[in-house]
Amino acid sequence: MCLEEQIILIDKPAGISSFGVVAKVRGGLKARCGHKIKVGHTGTLDPFATGLLILLSGWATKRSNEFLKLDKIYEATLELGFTSTTGDLEGEIIEYLADNSEPLQPPKIEHIKTVLDSFNGIIKQTPPRYSAIKINGERAYKLARKGADFKIPARQVEIYSIEILEYNYPLLKIRTHVSSGTYIRTLAEDIGKKLGTGAYLTELRRIKIGDYSVDDASSLDEWLIRCAAD
Repeated sequence: MCLEEQIILIDKPAGISSFGVVAKVRGGLKARCGHKIKVGHTGTLDPFATGLLILLSGWATKRSNEFLKLDKIYEATLELGFTSTTGDLEGEIIEYLADNSEPLQPPKIEHIKTVLDSFNGIIKQTPPRYSAIKINGERAYKLARKGADFKIPARQVEIYSIEILEYNYPLLKIRTHVSSGTYIRTLAEDIGKKLGTGAYLTELRRIKIGDYSVDDASSLDEWLIRCAAD
């Protein structure tokens, strides 16, 4: 049976863009139903990131605004002692040098907890230059690749909680519950600045969007196989 109107939960793998996932799901539905069906996302993940991606198909795409403002939970791994031009492992990785040029000392976990606690609440955050935000009609990441000089206005976001899952210097794994519009790459960079070590993301996984959990999602391959068999 062809179900055109769906809420589709996908556990996105690394190495594919969110738009790539949309294209594959759209292709699967077209093959199943025999005609083109509209498919849209409700908030992207970077290509290196994994986890919950909510897609809507058919008339369900009209419900996208219901999902866009939902809060989110992420698990992220930061590498301290380095920065990245993109805030993640896909950029140029640069060793962080302290102002006094002395070797970096691994921060103690008590200090890390204090720094993380300082981000709880409503904060101002400047989205990364390598993001999908539009500047005068063009995506910021496209402008950044051209070497263009532009500024992205800071925005207000809220960090509901942030906790340490694992710490083995230089790797710090955290879980954070944030409002819609929060960039975890920027949060990682800002944490690194406060720690005095620099930081960038090596892994990012979205666990929840509102009440929707990645535990209820299918892998992309599983969904495509099931779509073809239904």
